[in-house]
Amino acid sequence: KHSTINVCCMKRKCDGCLLAACQGGMDDRCSFCRTPLPADDASQLAMIQKCADKGDADAINHLGEQYYHGILGLGKDVPRAIELWIKAAELGSSEAHHHL
Repeated sequence: KHSTINVCCMKRKCDGCLLAACQGGMDDRCSFCRTPLPADDASQLAMIQKCADKGDADAINHLGEQYYHGILGLGKDVPRAIELWIKAAELGSSEAHHHL
């Protein structure tokens, strides 16, 4: 992939824009919402969970990916990932449909 998800606002930023932001001195904040970037996995997971709790389909899909791969301190849990992808798909996430 040639982009990264900002876990604070769940917006995707292409690698070129990421490079431009870093060169412009914005490497410590989200260029969309200006939230400071998380320093560790626990902070990153907390931001994703906060968005998911609000019913954000992209956040729920992203959380499913974390469970599927067992990253950000989460144990690999494919059934939980599928459960989250189903919920995200019901909320309109095309990426979640793809994962299913």
